[in-house]
Amino acid sequence: MPLLELLLLAAIWGGSFLFLRLCSPVLGALPLIALRVSIAALVLLPVLSHAGRRAQLRRHWRALAVVGLSNSALPFSLFAMGAEHLGAGFESILNATTPMWAALLGAVAFGAAITRAQTLGLFTGLVGVVVLVAGQADAGPSGSLAAAGLVLLAPVSYGFAVHYARRHLAQVDPLLTAFASQAWAALMLALPGAALWPAGPVPGVVWAYVLALGVLCTAVAYTLYFRLLVKVGPAYAASVTFLIPVFGMLWGRMFLHEAITATMLLGCAIILAGTALAGGQWQRLLRRRLA
Repeated sequence: MPLLELLLLAAIWGGSFLFLRLCSPVLGALPLIALRVSIAALVLLPVLSHAGRRAQLRRHWRALAVVGLSNSALPFSLFAMGAEHLGAGFESILNATTPMWAALLGAVAFGAAITRAQTLGLFTGLVGVVVLVAGQADAGPSGSLAAAGLVLLAPVSYGFAVHYARRHLAQVDPLLTAFASQAWAALMLALPGAALWPAGPVPGVVWAYVLALGVLCTAVAYTLYFRLLVKVGPAYAASVTFLIPVFGMLWGRMFLHEAITATMLLGCAIILAGTALAGGQWQRLLRRRLA
């Protein structure tokens, strides 16, 4: 059932913030993400068994490299850097601003039309971000405010990747895009990850978390997401954005004993309302009800 697959995907992607929080302080951001994307690329490697996909890889390697940077290497690294100071639930809420930035960048950089409702959504979402970050500044540890600002660049990068991929990779097999983005990210992060490798031993449990992050939260999650795209379309698949913060906060509370404050819930609600407007979900829902 698509609904169960959507909930499973949200639970998995919400769990990625839990694993970042557990692993990043031990391994460091860049070594962790170098491992994450390398594992995912290896798991997705059978995608290249298809001759047509190999031909597409040769033809579109430059655009795939850009998506590898903007949709994997850069945002994953930013979230991992933030995870050294911020909770899993908090980061998952900031991740939900992606459709807002996609709408803004579409209008500013890609010539896409933006409606009044989307403009209202952008302002609403930004108010939610201010509420959320202000609450973190009051209650969080030293350095958390700067970390929140850094993490906000990750959904901006995702927003760019959405439009770039739509313009340059619309005819490319989505599974190839999933594999190639991880493979390019692995190449980009190999040297920085090796140079910053921690000096001390890495506990075995951390290796287990890294494996879960690479296999489950990246390779399996991308495959599940593209299955949803094919089965039910992009609008339904994109609604996973609204569910990820629920699981991000839930896993953070269950496994890390993170507080879920009233300010977090308020900021999250405002951000999701803005995201729904900016991404057009409310308009689509109304059209369905009126049809």
